[in-house]
Amino acid sequence: MKISYDWLRTLIPTDKPAEEIGQLLTGSGLEVEGIEELESIPGGLRGVVLGTVLTCEKHPDADKLSLTTVDVGDGQPRQIVCGAANVRAGLKVVVALDGATLYPAQGEPFKIKKSKIRGAASEGMICAEDEIGLGTSHAGIMELDTDLPNGTPAADYFGLGSDSVFEIGLTPNRADAASHYGVARELRALLRQPCQLPDLSQFKAPAEATQNIQVTIEDIEASPRYAGLLLEGVQVGPSPEWLQRRLRSIGLSPINNVVDVTNFVLHELGQPLHAFDADQITGNHIRVKRAEAGEKFTTLDGTERTLRAEDLVIADANGTPMALAGVFGGKTSGVSDATTRVFLESAYFQPAAVRKTGQVHQLKTDASFRFERGTDPNMVLIALKRAALLLQEVAGATIVAPIVDEYPTAIGHTLVRLRLPRVEKLVGQFIAPERIRQILTDLDILISEELTNEAGHTEWILSVPPHKVDVTREADIIEEILRIYGYNHVALRPHNSATYLASFPNPDPEIIRQNTARLLSGQGFSEIITNSITNSLYFEKEGETDETLVRLLNFNSADLNVLRPSLLPSGLEVVRHNVNRRQRDLKLYEFGKTYHLKPDGSYDERNKLVLYLTGNTAAETWQQKSEKSSFHQLAGAVQQVLAALGFPAPTSQPVQHPQLAGGLTLLAQNQPVAQLGAVSGVWLKKLDVSQPVWYAELDWDWLMRKYKNSLVARELPKFPEVRRDLSVVVDKTVTFDQLQQIARRTEKKLLQQVNVFDVYEGPNLGEGKKSYSVSFLLQDSTQTLTDQAIDSVMNRLIQQFEQQAGALIRK
Repeated sequence: MKISYDWLRTLIPTDKPAEEIGQLLTGSGLEVEGIEELESIPGGLRGVVLGTVLTCEKHPDADKLSLTTVDVGDGQPRQIVCGAANVRAGLKVVVALDGATLYPAQGEPFKIKKSKIRGAASEGMICAEDEIGLGTSHAGIMELDTDLPNGTPAADYFGLGSDSVFEIGLTPNRADAASHYGVARELRALLRQPCQLPDLSQFKAPAEATQNIQVTIEDIEASPRYAGLLLEGVQVGPSPEWLQRRLRSIGLSPINNVVDVTNFVLHELGQPLHAFDADQITGNHIRVKRAEAGEKFTTLDGTERTLRAEDLVIADANGTPMALAGVFGGKTSGVSDATTRVFLESAYFQPAAVRKTGQVHQLKTDASFRFERGTDPNMVLIALKRAALLLQEVAGATIVAPIVDEYPTAIGHTLVRLRLPRVEKLVGQFIAPERIRQILTDLDILISEELTNEAGHTEWILSVPPHKVDVTREADIIEEILRIYGYNHVALRPHNSATYLASFPNPDPEIIRQNTARLLSGQGFSEIITNSITNSLYFEKEGETDETLVRLLNFNSADLNVLRPSLLPSGLEVVRHNVNRRQRDLKLYEFGKTYHLKPDGSYDERNKLVLYLTGNTAAETWQQKSEKSSFHQLAGAVQQVLAALGFPAPTSQPVQHPQLAGGLTLLAQNQPVAQLGAVSGVWLKKLDVSQPVWYAELDWDWLMRKYKNSLVARELPKFPEVRRDLSVVVDKTVTFDQLQQIARRTEKKLLQQVNVFDVYEGPNLGEGKKSYSVSFLLQDSTQTLTDQAIDSVMNRLIQQFEQQAGALIRK
């Protein structure tokens, strides 16, 4: 929901900055997701001022140019060359000074600079209306009639101000705030300043009329209140600039003055309105009724819809639907350019009825958004009168009949009991009764009765107005009090306990470990826990003793005589045990410690996370053949773990690990954090494992020290990404990681992703060569990429691949 700050200040006067208002609203539960600064015209006419032409002579070297001097109010007249035929001495004009950027009605923006035109110096520009974006005329420079002093900003003269627009993430329970007046009521309580409804004192309607529209409510439960007003002499046409500007500020496109007024009042007061062409209301009779099952109805968008018996419709005297109540108008009964008589509808519809109709017909409108959450039945007549006065102003309308208001049973206030001790218990802090009374009064919640219960505690019987649709219980009242009192004013005490959503500087390692375990389990890995005591023979070569082993002084078995310096042997024992029992397809992980004896006699104890992958990735089925586990699957799992811990995509280098026969070492912040590859044949033979095993070992201690516990959210890109592919022929010794690093160094702004989607080796490439098919994703967050920009990036990438990797680009 968009709320214009300038519009808001017509309802509640305040000089506080928009940022401060946004913080107050967010603190009270109306989350301001963003504040957009709007200008009436691009650039806001910065650097454009009023001036007076002091002298005007013909340019010595150009017949159609004039050489002028212009006073711009700083005591230093400017010499300006002007080509307008109407320029003359004594004229009050608009002057763009050196450095100003102009946004013309057509064409690209341009900057004003000191220059020479046909040999004469020019220190600015005298402007026509199209050159500053105020209109389309280029007949000559603007001639102003004003007593404002020279140097006055042109934006002040033309009344061009900037506006701040709040983007509020309105939750479904806050229907009371779904308008500018609703937000103003919220600020009334937060700022302790009065807010006021628009002035309706000029509204006058005749007591009687020779002809009026009769209203009959046939389903009072679905439509408790229905009001209307007949106007004649309506001149349908464009809205005035102020009205169009208000609508554009919140993202609406002006249509015509009648529709614009209904949209304006909806967003100002939160009460939806609908304008019927009164000449299309057969029999001058409106019936609010349920539809006939199966009857056809064409809505304003030209779509023919089949109605249900549950749909509430606004029908004419014959029962022919003219609108889906609270949702959408009909094509034939709406206002057109030929309309001169308008019947304005303002009603209160039961939320469930509107919601069901909207869902079934897949229609979501600004009106249904509010009706299905609950509107204020007391706003029906206020909004009707406000719209009528505006139509008198902008469309020349005349009110020709009294208001029709069918309201059989008034919707009253809700009575809610509030126990003051209960406030302290739920809030966790004492709030003075007078402060509570003040907050409730500012929220239009009145104390209708004060009681003292048997325990001697004070109780209030509160009268809650119907626009507070979500306030029906004592807990709701206390939430209202706390919203305005301020969550930040509630002190945290030592005995309080809570579950925090926010991150803290010192994360709990156990929670991180549990989250990582859940991540791996979600990928199909199973956790294992193995013995920390193992066999020293695994680590000692024949005839040599490993002095780094931590030996047990009192061991019961020669097979269990040292603390493990590596988790691999115990994990391979688990693999062997399962493979020997025909469970060959395994994905395992373990959190465990390794132990080493230092030369100084102290001990080194380290935490590791290890992963094992062996056998097939999935069982063979009729839909797909079984596929062997691969290094890339293991690497993908490791990279997901690193990403979940807050580390960006790591770099890599060939592995140097005594237990692996090839693979990669992954580096984060230039620190080796993971080693992964195929377990060497020596170790497979030692542990009597009969099939290949992929193994990864992560330095868990380092990862915990560098763990980044904050999530970084980025706005979704507004401009499309572009993909380009290259086929790069390089020596077999050149890895894809090297190519990726070259690409990242070459283009840091636009290059978002580098991916290899094919690798080819063959005799036609030449001995010792291979070809990578590489894709590049390019994207600019500020604009759509042009072919020129894309080609520039790709040419630089090709050049660097050739220079740094000796690559040949295949065409």
